[in-house]
Amino acid sequence: MSWFGRDKTRSVSADEALPGRDAPLAVPERHAVHHDRRIKPPFPEGMRTAVFGLGCFWGAERLFWQTPGVHSTAVGYAGGHTPNPTYEEVCSGLTGHTEAVLVVYDPAQVSYETLLKVFWEGHDPTQGMRQGNDVGTQYRSAIYYTDDAQQVAAETSRDAFQSALRSAGQGEISTELAPLREFFYAEDYHQQYLHKVPDGYCGLGGTGVSCPVGLGIQEG
Repeated sequence: MSWFGRDKTRSVSADEALPGRDAPLAVPERHAVHHDRRIKPPFPEGMRTAVFGLGCFWGAERLFWQTPGVHSTAVGYAGGHTPNPTYEEVCSGLTGHTEAVLVVYDPAQVSYETLLKVFWEGHDPTQGMRQGNDVGTQYRSAIYYTDDAQQVAAETSRDAFQSALRSAGQGEISTELAPLREFFYAEDYHQQYLHKVPDGYCGLGGTGVSCPVGLGIQEG
């Protein structure tokens, strides 16, 4: 399939997707900001993970590594079909993935609900297959949950934030909520990019609406 002349906002099917590769892309072992912490398993006992997509993953990752209670972060690709895709392949729209952030967090210090609040307020989840000037399926808003508790919390927070958005006269949430199939790590140079390039591009922009938290959902 040609990469050119294709609607970047149209989701690709598994049959149309690029074949990818068996070997994962090379990534550093340690976090560029938190040098003593790993970005790939194994993680310390008690840590949990969450995966979010909220536009360009450079700014999204920084948003989460600055959140108290977050142990480590990494950027990658989720929600698509192509195994171990490259950045160029994801940007073609022919892998089905969105740019995503893996958040490793300590539930004793920060709740999944709080991470959801950071997620909802950190971008505009009403824009469909885009985020600001970044257009394409790889910029779609997404939450990929890892268990039933995360699914319930994500759905509850979405409904609460939708009510808040409607009250503020804003649009309908288009965020994809789905079980996490696999998170593929992005290339070395994308990891903690805005730490390496402090003046680099950050396309994040929220709606200005506060997301209600404390909705009674507890992690098991």
